Amino acid sequence: MILYRQAIPLDAQDPARSIEERFVENGWSGLWRNGIFDFHHYHATAHEVLGCARGTVQVQLGGPDSRSVSLHATDVVVLPAGTAHRNLGHSDDYLIVGGYPPGQSPDMCYGNPGERPDAERQIAAVSLPESDPVLGQHGPLMEQWQIDR
Repeated sequence: MILYRQAIPLDAQDPARSIEERFVENGWSGLWRNGIFDFHHYHATAHEVLGCARGTVQVQLGGPDSRSVSLHATDVVVLPAGTAHRNLGHSDDYLIVGGYPPGQSPDMCYGNPGERPDAERQIAAVSLPESDPVLGQHGPLMEQWQIDR
């Protein structure tokens, strides 16, 4: 996981647009505006980027026994495929912009019994992104994410 604090300056009129433009500029697609589900879930078929456009949200990252982080407007988190996440609480005005690397489409996994063996095979098959959604070709994602096979 990569967490960027104060990553993207936001347009006062449409802060989500600023995040969307940065993600698209760096080759990420499948963009959406909404929130983060209040139950643990993960995607076995795609990496995911979440940018906070407004407000704040407390997100648990990594499953039920993991730590949580607060995302504030301008913050971005990039989650590798298979990383569980859950909204633990948010301000009334919060808004998230999400997206995925090109060619990747998210499924929904919940950590149910028996789900993980198949999900692990899918996670292992997800290719690395071709660019960092915030900093493009020179971002830490390009240096820090590697596939050990």
